[in-house]
Amino acid sequence: MAKRQKNSDPEKLKSAEGESILAQLSSADHVVALEVKGKPWTTLELSRQLDRWRMSGKDVALLVGGPDGLSEACRQRADQQWSLSPLTLPHPLVRVILAEQIYRAWSVIQGHPYHRE
Repeated sequence: MAKRQKNSDPEKLKSAEGESILAQLSSADHVVALEVKGKPWTTLELSRQLDRWRMSGKDVALLVGGPDGLSEACRQRADQQWSLSPLTLPHPLVRVILAEQIYRAWSVIQGHPYHRE
């Protein structure tokens, strides 16, 4: 994450973060950007997505932006855009919610009783 200071330009920081993120990706990766304006999925829809990702044989990269969001370059690189919520959430909290939702979707695939609907 780029270092933020009092007079930092948010767009430059977002661009630098985006370049750093994109440098870590392979051209073969399936990229999912976490975006407020992305498609919302129910737990069952996420479990279907997770199963499709698993069966594709590709590595999946879930992109979570910093405080200023994801760069346009990251959004353009994404194969999918997913919204956890229409609310703006703190990016550290997004990571926790994301991990829990992936676990919940995996539990649906496994037929585990963790998820009840």
